[in-house]
Amino acid sequence: MTDNLSDAPHQVTLGGSDLAVSTLSLGGNVFGWTADRAESFAVLDAYAAGGGNFVDTADVYSSWVPGNTGGESETIIGDWLRSRANRADIVVATKVGAHPEASGLSAVTIKSATEDSLRRLGVDHIDLLYTHRDDTGTPVEEFVPALDQLVREGKVRAVAASNISAERLTEALEFSAREGLAAYVAVQPHYNLVSRGTYEGPLAEVVAAHGLSAVPYYALASGFLTGKYRPGGAAVESARAIGAARYLEDPRGPKVLDALDQVAAEHGVAQATVALAWLAAQPTVAAPIASARTVEQLPPLLAASRLRLRPAELALLDAASA
Repeated sequence: MTDNLSDAPHQVTLGGSDLAVSTLSLGGNVFGWTADRAESFAVLDAYAAGGGNFVDTADVYSSWVPGNTGGESETIIGDWLRSRANRADIVVATKVGAHPEASGLSAVTIKSATEDSLRRLGVDHIDLLYTHRDDTGTPVEEFVPALDQLVREGKVRAVAASNISAERLTEALEFSAREGLAAYVAVQPHYNLVSRGTYEGPLAEVVAAHGLSAVPYYALASGFLTGKYRPGGAAVESARAIGAARYLEDPRGPKVLDALDQVAAEHGVAQATVALAWLAAQPTVAAPIASARTVEQLPPLLAASRLRLRPAELALLDAASA
């Protein structure tokens, strides 16, 4: 067994921005959902203590929980930032455009939703603002200038896009360049070892051609890539169990688990660590997103920032997931 763990600092710069972020982004979707305030604070504390500085949330988190209205995650993160007095140390990313009461990318919606996020976070600026999903009914000529205005006002440092096609991304980038407006510096795609086609191909090619960074979500496939879900295995108690278990029906699922087991055993690390390290090694990927409901779930995630997979190991995982 060899550890192949690097001790070097692990930060990267997102696209053409000045945002230096850790190579694991902490997903805040569980805050106010499966993690209460105290549990969320503990996870955030442990993440920061482990060298992480890139926290991802959205205005819609966690509106799906009965009694919630959305913004609960932002509120918890904002409370944590104030209580720890560490705002300058944390790169805060949030998203607008998918909240049930602030849906779409009209200029009015972008402005009002961003103001609401600033209020819930209790900050004077958002480091990275994503358009959460594309709104094909709104032209780039409307939403790109709205994002640019937020940057010019100092309310947002950089902008990015989640859930966008290669065509619309290209259109937005070309318009930004033509008009001299703030341009997307990153994308947040659905991408992991058992969902490669959701990013690889045209979208990844546009990202590479324009020097953007990718910050993938569902990096662990709803927990499937942690190795907890096995053919014929015991049921797992998790809010994401149904989503994760479906990968067992995909012929690639068991193959990927076998490859993860092999590489994880070689390095003496968890399967989740290897899955995230594979993702981080892919072209254009800057920082996979993974969430932790408890402090105990965090160490394997943080370890991915230190693991460097060998070419043969990357090839093994590539073949299993093809």
